Amino acid sequence: MSHTALSPRQALSALRGLQTRAGKHRAHLSRRIGTAAAIQSLTEPPRPSPHPDPIPAPPARPSRRDLLKDAKPFSDFLTDTFDRQHDYLRISLTERCNLRCVYCMPEEGVPLSPPRELLTTPEIVMLSSTFVSQGVNKIRLTGGEPTIRKDILPLMQQIGALRSHGLRELCLTTNGIALHRKLEGMVEAGLTGVNLSLDTLDPWQFQIMTRRKGFDAVMKSIERVFELNRHGAGIKLKINAVVMRGINDREIIPFVEMTREKDIEVRFIEYMPFDGNKWNEGKMFSYAEMLDRIREQFPGLEKVRGHKNDTSKTYKIPGFMGKIGFITSMTHNFCGTCNRLRITSDGNLKVCLFGNAEVSLRDILRESNGGEPIDEEVYEVMKNIEMDRRQQISSDDSPYLELAPNERKLLDVIGMAVKRKKAKHAGIGELEHMKNRPMILIDSRRLSRASGIQFSVWNSAIHPPTASTLGNLIPWLPTLPNGSAHNQQLRYFSHTTSRPSEEREATRLTHVSESGSAHMVSIADKEPSKRVAKAVCSVHFTNEVACRLIKENQIKKGDVLGVARVAGIMAAKRTPDLIPLCHPIAISKVSVDLGVHEDENGGGRVEIEATVACEGKTGVEMEALTAASTAALTVYDMCKAVDKSMSIQGLRVVLKEGGKSGRWVDGVQKNLIPDA
Repeated sequence: MSHTALSPRQALSALRGLQTRAGKHRAHLSRRIGTAAAIQSLTEPPRPSPHPDPIPAPPARPSRRDLLKDAKPFSDFLTDTFDRQHDYLRISLTERCNLRCVYCMPEEGVPLSPPRELLTTPEIVMLSSTFVSQGVNKIRLTGGEPTIRKDILPLMQQIGALRSHGLRELCLTTNGIALHRKLEGMVEAGLTGVNLSLDTLDPWQFQIMTRRKGFDAVMKSIERVFELNRHGAGIKLKINAVVMRGINDREIIPFVEMTREKDIEVRFIEYMPFDGNKWNEGKMFSYAEMLDRIREQFPGLEKVRGHKNDTSKTYKIPGFMGKIGFITSMTHNFCGTCNRLRITSDGNLKVCLFGNAEVSLRDILRESNGGEPIDEEVYEVMKNIEMDRRQQISSDDSPYLELAPNERKLLDVIGMAVKRKKAKHAGIGELEHMKNRPMILIDSRRLSRASGIQFSVWNSAIHPPTASTLGNLIPWLPTLPNGSAHNQQLRYFSHTTSRPSEEREATRLTHVSESGSAHMVSIADKEPSKRVAKAVCSVHFTNEVACRLIKENQIKKGDVLGVARVAGIMAAKRTPDLIPLCHPIAISKVSVDLGVHEDENGGGRVEIEATVACEGKTGVEMEALTAASTAALTVYDMCKAVDKSMSIQGLRVVLKEGGKSGRWVDGVQKNLIPDA
């Protein structure tokens, strides 16, 4: 006798269908019987019972929850030894990110995995399908920044198709920079929730904390969510803000105000330790402190009952549309109800955010393809083979239906990893010393491989905006020497990798990281000192007309020297906006001097000298060069109508003072004694 072999998913679907049809039939039959009995009781007089003994009551019907529990036991593969059922899966789609948040990653980025080591789209879909078949009903796509993945929309469409197999929620964690451009397509693919990371509502502070621009794009994405929700999209929007003492803790109340008229949940996250973010307990602003600060302003704050697996403690202010939450991983862990698993972008299963134990699922998947990545073409072939296998005749009498060989192995490895999950993660005193990924790589493994090679960990020192207002709050803020400018703004978030030798340091480009990407030079350990730089250049004319008109102030566009002087001063102050790797600093002096000189041969020139000074941790050569060149460009622009052949020449730094290298004049070091 032969029969058709069904996969566990097909069997499960069939079982559900039978249960549903049987349930509907029983309900319909009960309604008919109940209605007939009610009509009979109204139209006929009561009859004496032929039996003197009372009829025993029918047994109580089991509750719907009991029926569901009996119908589908939760997968043993996803249940740990503490009976925690893991029905929530987070999948990293990429290691890359378009921001460089100070608590997350070094500004120069992190060593990226070779493309072949990362999960392909078919591999992500296969893993998603496997986990959903075992009871996962919520999938969150993370990164890096998931929206920068080129195939994010077709990938979400394929994962969204798993809703017919038990997936209930498809969510996204994003920084919001590119979300507004793709959100509509994501909603069509089945997106149900967005967690948007936003640590400040101040555009300037945003640029400092993320080391990139993009605040307006993030706000546009938030408004786009609200717009689509007004049309019925039903996206659950949560704003996640990591709170750091002395950096953005003053913005807690403005974030709370966002919930006054918007149906949004703002969640405050305790600053957590990861490789490269220089965590210490002094920087962490605790849940209790946040709560106290909010209650000072809103004493009516009340706790909201949440789901047992919620990561945040939720509160609400009476009269406000939205809610606020607190993710308290450091001071009040929620490990006892943890239902989350993570898959890194290179295919490792991570059962705990703070754990450093990982196991590769990617390698098991690729066994069926000779260890090579599974692309779309291979995936189609594998699907056809699987369909043929399911249609084959089988006489197996085993108690369970067989899976494909590597899927069975995959589940075994997943089950063993889940069973090894600890009751809770380490406490504050231990976490900061544990080896773990940088937060940006929490979903992609680049720690030591079998070869023993490790990537270097970068520093991520954080300095507050001003020394005078925040110095007392933050013990690690360096003290400026006496006489420094009041409320002087410090240069922020600059990093470099460790250098193996002085010889390499002398020959290496300081603005290029070990991986070849551009980055800012570290000034974290430098002492502030007086810095001066002077740059010169000149605009050369081919006739005497331009010089004469400039002297007589007869140029049609106006006062050439006056406008050029102002342009140079403004440019010096905007240097960090123009030169990507130049730090923003507080300049104490800018002067731009221009002089007109006529030549005996009939030509002439405007000589420009720009001097910039500051009290800070790094030199101001770039500010001086920017001032001089911009002044020259302004002269060129205002005089181009009278001399089409003029040229700008000789832009260079002629004086540099301050810092360890001392005093330099025309590129020659004049003293070897470094300034303090």
